[in-house]
Amino acid sequence: MAKALMVQGCTSGAGKSFLVTALCRAYARRGLRVAPFKAQNMSNHARVVKGGEMGSAQYFQALAARVEPEVRMNPVLVKPEADTKSQVLLLGRPDLELSRLPWIERKERLWPVVREALHSLLEDFDLLILEGAGSPAEINLKPDIVNMRVAREAGARVLLVADIDRGGAFAHLYGTYALLEPEEQALVVGFVLNKFRGDASLLSPGPQRMRELTGVSTLGVLPFWSGHGLPEEDGVFEGRVRGEGFTVAVLLYPYASNLDEFEPLKHLEGVRLLWAKSARELVGADLLVLPGSKHTRADLEWLRAQGLEEAILAHHRSGRPLLGICGGLQMLGAVLHDPEGLEAPLSPRSGVGGGSVRGLGLFPYETVWVREKVQRRITLRFPSGNRSGDRLASEPRLEGYWSRLSGLELEGYEIRHGRTGEGSLVYAQGNLLAVYFHGLFENEGVQERLFGGRAPGLEDTFERLADFLEAHLEPGVLDKLISEGGS
Repeated sequence: MAKALMVQGCTSGAGKSFLVTALCRAYARRGLRVAPFKAQNMSNHARVVKGGEMGSAQYFQALAARVEPEVRMNPVLVKPEADTKSQVLLLGRPDLELSRLPWIERKERLWPVVREALHSLLEDFDLLILEGAGSPAEINLKPDIVNMRVAREAGARVLLVADIDRGGAFAHLYGTYALLEPEEQALVVGFVLNKFRGDASLLSPGPQRMRELTGVSTLGVLPFWSGHGLPEEDGVFEGRVRGEGFTVAVLLYPYASNLDEFEPLKHLEGVRLLWAKSARELVGADLLVLPGSKHTRADLEWLRAQGLEEAILAHHRSGRPLLGICGGLQMLGAVLHDPEGLEAPLSPRSGVGGGSVRGLGLFPYETVWVREKVQRRITLRFPSGNRSGDRLASEPRLEGYWSRLSGLELEGYEIRHGRTGEGSLVYAQGNLLAVYFHGLFENEGVQERLFGGRAPGLEDTFERLADFLEAHLEPGVLDKLISEGGS
């Protein structure tokens, strides 16, 4: 049996993460011990696991494979902070030295770590489902450490996926294949057309002609499916508004992070999820959320430049609920300090002196960035008075809209350099709530108490993904792809 199968894409957003997740569950259902692997992920969406942080996509892929997520599955995570600056996490932990290096110097120092993680997983599992990044044919980036170099190292068979909804899919497939080296072309065992709308018979003679030109068959045509329930990677959203009813507006600032935690809201009946970038879009919002941020001070500067500061304050004055999560919590305070310059520099107009900026001032606390990063999973209980044993008994009582959460226990995770006030995880005042953890809306109790319903669970999502894949790939392909001599 083959030990590794890899999904590469003609472009970013082609559907690599989606396909890998579905493959992980499909092969796990066959009784195999399966694990995902992506050498390097560039994303501000991460989850905390044993050992540190990993990309959210690989976290969900591991759950789909029915194995515990771990940092070896995503040994390099790059979190953008500005156009020319990013934080590099190596095996789950920030590496400040690597973060300062240019990409050309950085990648060869990363490869030994990638290679070791890959081989250790190959030893521990029956099958690895590997994910590439961007395109394997970016000739300006070769040799990369994510696509064909990984495929060759693992001896993987490669599926090449194209987004046909955008047009030009056959050109993308042929051009990508043509730009590969002969030894790389030999690894490609099939094409997949993703996000197709309409009558698949109209694709003829495209797949036949592609086989004549390349010798590679098209193994499946996957219909466009926007409601699958899998969080979308990298903040790429299929439309800015989902659902109807009670409107939850999430501010979509440039460095917003961990947006995958809002995925359940897309699937709750009676809830309208809005990704907002302007004050006009906040008009009529029932609940306003300031999400996490990888570059909080820059996103705060952006809010002010867009005229959103007054819109946020007006929402608060109206008495409607307002929520800040992690970076959003920091923005709601009085001042944000970055004495060591851990975040990228800001424009001169943003500061109050040195590395500090003024917050929105709805809470009196101040935040200071420190070098040591908090990365942990937590279990907590929202305050419900002074009950003995409450995890947050010393925190303020929840009031107004947020009183519905009183006494609720839930799990979450923290990812931050900031240290705020006296170190509380929850700040509350009237209809204003700020929390220093992620995962609030993923909790079924929160969904029921705040919105009166439950979103489909992840297990149901993974099963539907595998069923979808089985239905739209050529019959027998999944078994053939990993069989001895299969291609």
